[in-house]
Amino acid sequence: MQAPIDRHTHVVLRHAVLDLLETDSRRCFPSVLHAGVPGRCTWHVDESAAPGAEAGADPGAGMRADVVLALLRRASVLTPRPCLWLTRPGELTPHDTDLRWLGPSAWAASALGMPVGLVVVTRRGWFDPVSGVRREWRRLRRR
Repeated sequence: MQAPIDRHTHVVLRHAVLDLLETDSRRCFPSVLHAGVPGRCTWHVDESAAPGAEAGADPGAGMRADVVLALLRRASVLTPRPCLWLTRPGELTPHDTDLRWLGPSAWAASALGMPVGLVVVTRRGWFDPVSGVRREWRRLRRR
């Protein structure tokens, strides 16, 4: 993602931040990977529900790539321009969770020939962990 971002991307990612603000009020919540368009057609997977998570083992990059591939395939059927975003608690700085999903996401998007990159969404805003492009709000409200 390169700055300046287009209007469609701005609206979609702003909506993803608003959805997170309005749906989850817990201080600590699991990271969730989403594909689709926020507020309309979305598929998601909770990282704590991934295979191997119950035993405390890391499911691995291969399993994550399969998950992202499946999510993007489903989302591309419903919308011509799906997005891929990871919601998590914390600040708008790269975390281990972001980096674990980054490689598998890039591989899956490339395998499908889709120009989709992973964007991280928190309650304060969103950012692209590759380019560093970000948008942050102090008080975000629905218009």
